[in-house]
Amino acid sequence: MDFIHYLPEIFAPWNLTVLLLGTVGGLILGAAPGLSPTMAVALLIPFTFHMESTTSLILLGAVYTSTVAGGAISAILINIPGAPANIATVLDGHPMAQQGRAAEALHYAFISSVIGGVFGVLVLIFFTPILANFALRFGPSELFWTAVLGVTVIGSLGAGSLLKGLFAGVFGLWLSTVGYDPINGVERFVFTDHLQGGINIIAALIGLFALPQVFGMFEGATRKQRDALFEMENRSVLDSLRTNLRRVKALTIGSIVGIVVGLIPGAGGQIAGLVSYDQSRKFSSRRNNFGKGEPDGVIASEAANNAMVGPSLVPLLTLSVPGSPTAAVLLGGLLIHGLFPGPNLFTTHAKVTWTFIDSLLLGQVLMGVLGLMMSRMSRWVMQVPDNYMAAAVVVLAVFGTYSVENSFSDVLVMMTLGSGMFFATKFGFSAAPVVLGIILGPIAETNFMQGRLIADTQNGLFTYFCTGGINLVLIALCLVSVGYSAYAELQGRKRRKTQEAESWQHA
Repeated sequence: MDFIHYLPEIFAPWNLTVLLLGTVGGLILGAAPGLSPTMAVALLIPFTFHMESTTSLILLGAVYTSTVAGGAISAILINIPGAPANIATVLDGHPMAQQGRAAEALHYAFISSVIGGVFGVLVLIFFTPILANFALRFGPSELFWTAVLGVTVIGSLGAGSLLKGLFAGVFGLWLSTVGYDPINGVERFVFTDHLQGGINIIAALIGLFALPQVFGMFEGATRKQRDALFEMENRSVLDSLRTNLRRVKALTIGSIVGIVVGLIPGAGGQIAGLVSYDQSRKFSSRRNNFGKGEPDGVIASEAANNAMVGPSLVPLLTLSVPGSPTAAVLLGGLLIHGLFPGPNLFTTHAKVTWTFIDSLLLGQVLMGVLGLMMSRMSRWVMQVPDNYMAAAVVVLAVFGTYSVENSFSDVLVMMTLGSGMFFATKFGFSAAPVVLGIILGPIAETNFMQGRLIADTQNGLFTYFCTGGINLVLIALCLVSVGYSAYAELQGRKRRKTQEAESWQHA
């Protein structure tokens, strides 16, 4: 096998050093709010101009892999996803930290990231030709229904209320339409010049998750929680590993969802994490614990967002079709060194390609080991007083938002959304559905508009969007997801009424 033949190349001193530095740097960048994997890889590409092609790809791949996992650190400790891919990790990771189980949550995050990531890279190694053909079958109609499937998850993220989750998600979908129409170029809901560029996802992510935390620290609402949270428990990695491996269902769901979503061009880790979280909750016997500190929520979401890394490179390396936004930036790194995706990449440039793929496999293991080591040092973050923590988060939020496009308008948007979210949380609304709406809105809209143009030249809109095996499967999954969310909401209400009646009788 070629991947075994070129495996020793990874252990060349310079290649191994670059892999180690890229992994450490990626973990640190991932933990910083706003510095997404896409941005991290894009920032590093100019530094690879004078490197050998093999070394440069090893560096970019290591940063890609570890940045996705590193975002779990800030997601769990301070309730701010390091990247969009870590949105689902917040939902149970931060509640675990508030319960004094921060080390446990971090252990689960990194262990499941390694397991999911290794499965994803093995899929890349063994099934690339087959899966490339599968990825090629996703056109505008299939991508539209994929986005709609993600939208159906919104209701289950509403902090215990289906109606509030849907309302918040619809608000996020509306926010995604602000700016210019992606097809016709018409202005929509541009009330001020600051909105001409639309709502940047990084600005929204930081504002909706970070600022409510800051305001809560300033008003002293989280003081009691953080006093308990500062005492990070002494948790054995071996105990966490044993517990993690016993949660086979969450690991399996996360890995499978991550692999499938990774193959879909343009989907990204945020969809993988949220869909796997939702599916894990639906298949769990402890579904009522989700959102309250359930380990399966952390395990499924982190396994998924790392499992998608390998498969996202399948359509990239074979068809020049990126499977994620970060893979699209990585395509630029390939082209800079004269490496053009296609069959020649695995024949003429086999040494470069297989060494790069092998480095992804070793990088997953290094990321897990170094991540677990960093989780032990994370207790220092927990010991920072509220006023200093709030000031640091504000600085990181402003820096992270401004650095995306060097735009002060993004900072104003971030502050506005964050302030509004702070007051919305007091009425039981959650930030996750809003962010998911902002992410999925452009995907659904762009592919629907493209599909409509194609449908006008064929047999009509209904035939184009509602026929074909993949479309029918996705439509069925959408209906099942909506039906189950409604059913679970009704069952939850009945259960609460029964408990209230019993407590009233005992009183």
